[in-house]
Amino acid sequence: MPAGLLAALKIAVLAALGIAHRGYWHGGIDITYVVFALFLSTNLVICFWEICLFLRRDYIESRFAYWQQQRLHSGRSPALAFLMTKVPLRSVFSPDTWADVWAAYCVYDGSYADRRSYGFNVDVGNGVITAIPTLILYAAFTTEFLSPLAAGILGIMFFWQWTYATSIYLASFFIAKRHRDISRGELYGMILGFNAPWILCPLLGLYVSIRLVVEGSYGVLGG
Repeated sequence: MPAGLLAALKIAVLAALGIAHRGYWHGGIDITYVVFALFLSTNLVICFWEICLFLRRDYIESRFAYWQQQRLHSGRSPALAFLMTKVPLRSVFSPDTWADVWAAYCVYDGSYADRRSYGFNVDVGNGVITAIPTLILYAAFTTEFLSPLAAGILGIMFFWQWTYATSIYLASFFIAKRHRDISRGELYGMILGFNAPWILCPLLGLYVSIRLVVEGSYGVLGG
């Protein structure tokens, strides 16, 4: 199965579990909830990738050269080439498989091949620190097992963290002038396009979390 389809399938299954549960118990689905089901499911998958970034950092540094040569000789986008790579069933959860996504991304931002960089460390931190809180927040939004106050406080903490960390990453990318090394299409597609959801969705999350705290109910999510 192509890596891109496999990743999308994982996200779809995680999101569908929450959406189905919420729809069954609440008799309907609110679009705001769907946005967070998809965003939090995506973050869970990417947390695994970010753990692979740490575990296979030496592999990524060496694999970076392969993707550079691949783009040079074929002219194909390394990101698209990776997404089309066939993943055998035995490698579905292989750290090497998903570390390779970072090696391909290094063609657009070489900081991920440098363990001293902000980009490398902030993403490793996201993978290690936010995986469990992401799961708790997703479960709270889905089942309402936490009080709205507790869920709102947790949401404010982590949605602000995602907004801040991603904004600093984008700022560091431009300050370091890495945008000069890639085309405009790659800048908009791979850098801004890929990172925008981690600013826009958390901004919506801050609004929702504040309402959870102020209103003391899950009504903002259609509850």
